[in-house]
Amino acid sequence: MSNTAEGTRPAAPPNPADSIASPTGIVRHGHESLIAQPSTFLLPRGPTRAMAEKPLTALDKDQQQGLKSIREFLKVRTSYDVLPLSFRLVILNTDLLVKKSLNILLQNGIVSAPLWDSHTSTFAGLLTTSDYINVVQYYWQNPDALNQIDQFRLSSLRDIEKAIGVDPLETLSVHPMRPLYEACRQMLKTRARRIPLVDVDDETKREMVVSVITQYRILKFIAVNVDQTELLKKSVSEIGLGTYGNLQTASMDTPVIDVIHMMVKYSISSVPIVDESNHVLNVFEAVDVIAIIKGSAYDEITTSVGEALGKRAEDFAGIYTCSEEDRLDSIFDTIRKSRVHRLVVIDEENRLRGVISLSDILQYVLLQGEDED
Repeated sequence: MSNTAEGTRPAAPPNPADSIASPTGIVRHGHESLIAQPSTFLLPRGPTRAMAEKPLTALDKDQQQGLKSIREFLKVRTSYDVLPLSFRLVILNTDLLVKKSLNILLQNGIVSAPLWDSHTSTFAGLLTTSDYINVVQYYWQNPDALNQIDQFRLSSLRDIEKAIGVDPLETLSVHPMRPLYEACRQMLKTRARRIPLVDVDDETKREMVVSVITQYRILKFIAVNVDQTELLKKSVSEIGLGTYGNLQTASMDTPVIDVIHMMVKYSISSVPIVDESNHVLNVFEAVDVIAIIKGSAYDEITTSVGEALGKRAEDFAGIYTCSEEDRLDSIFDTIRKSRVHRLVVIDEENRLRGVISLSDILQYVLLQGEDED
């Protein structure tokens, strides 16, 4: 069974950033996406320059100061501070059927949930879209087992990982009152895109899941509260932000199962959808798999990407792009205003150049020049 807790966050010192309005989304209809670039509603671009110049220029110093301010901020704020004033938490029992867990995620409009082992009264990890992709992979490799899927429980997810030879993401959590910087470093170390906050009840001395924070929520928290992000005026190309080589792509006619195989093989959470001229049309994301297999429709994974993207909800946030000349300050402004999960880097003709993940951004602000602090 599932446990849904909804209510007001425990008392804590008020923070103006906690009451910020939700970001404005971009609505997608069918598989025709609306694409927004940071430069379309942000600060104008500044001139670029060579990456390595000595002595340090004013631009270099500003960039270093901006990064240092972010890290200092993360070290004095806690993971608890990132939580909104009011939130809903859905926790799933490991005895729950996979089929029911999928329905719960869809009904609540979420893509992950903490797991709870009622037999030991302990936190048991985090259910994510990767787990459903692993289930798809398992039944694709073992079609005779498909008729057993309705009896498959969340407690057996790790057995699925072993059966298909997938390295499981490390199960981790952080205490909500520890510095936010520690949660960020844990995310980078384990490649996790979200991390549960787990406390211990004073009376029962048992573990208690407080909430889950994501990379997006952390970066938005930074964008709203750290004014020095305006100092990060170096362009994407100057700082080498993102991935540009060996990009995995698909077309609108590519079968969904082929894209899923691609995601598993290369440990990626999205695949750009391009035409024959490499123009970006859309992005297939790991979360799209959930909409496809709802109601145990695992046979629909052979459908085309174009058909699958048509199943997206009307409030889909859309695709965000940037050029290699866009600056990091404008990217932070985009994150502050909109729900961004990645940026597709394109040229002036809308052709694919690269992909910037939130992990790329978090890694840069945490590690770039850290030894100099």
